[in-house]
Amino acid sequence: MVGRGNEVVDRLVIDTSTPLGISSKTWCPWPSFNTVSCNGPLDNFPLIKAAVSVCIPHTKPSVDFNLQALNQSTPTEPNKSNNSFFSFVFFSFLMALKRINKELHDLGRDPPSSCSAGPKGDNMFQWQATIMGPGDSPYAGGVFFLMITFPTDYPFKPPKVCFKTKIYHPNINSNGSICLDILREQWSPALTISKVLLSICSMLTDPNPDDPLVPEIANLYKTDRAKYEATAREHTRKYAM
Repeated sequence: MVGRGNEVVDRLVIDTSTPLGISSKTWCPWPSFNTVSCNGPLDNFPLIKAAVSVCIPHTKPSVDFNLQALNQSTPTEPNKSNNSFFSFVFFSFLMALKRINKELHDLGRDPPSSCSAGPKGDNMFQWQATIMGPGDSPYAGGVFFLMITFPTDYPFKPPKVCFKTKIYHPNINSNGSICLDILREQWSPALTISKVLLSICSMLTDPNPDDPLVPEIANLYKTDRAKYEATAREHTRKYAM
């Protein structure tokens, strides 16, 4: 078991009994560096040992390993191929966590205009963001909440971002999904959550009706801008104020 002496709530479990090698992924509060245990000497897993030594300020993972290969009769003789896979998964997870921590620090040091974001509770891979409606848009005066979910291989894969506050916009549907190229094929590891939020703010001011998620709203935007803006303002008053 992991961290019995610490108040550990959840853990990352990597287990060879599942096809993908991962049986569950949950998170815990990290006031200190928690124990890492496996069913063999940690020296047998040099990449994992190196990953554990990575310094991640403020948040530390709690990990419970079952590194015994399915066909191994003795747990102290790890399978090299499985070892490499588990090492890669764990190391990717730690690198994602380190990057997320850096972005959180940067947001606190230099927050983007009219935006804020941070972890929701103790889960560093689940954030809540807030965007103030731009003053030169029909969303002015509104406060919009968004949910951000980071993949465990971030920043090599984009985060999932969706609106939790209802909004009337051609590029945002009723489920809060966002049609934005940098959250899809134009994503780059050089991008950050700060840049994503600023791009969404820009999209509120300047929608893209040629790549709509809601064609009906895009058509109204093109054919009757005044009605579109009036409807967007009404939605903002109703749901975001």
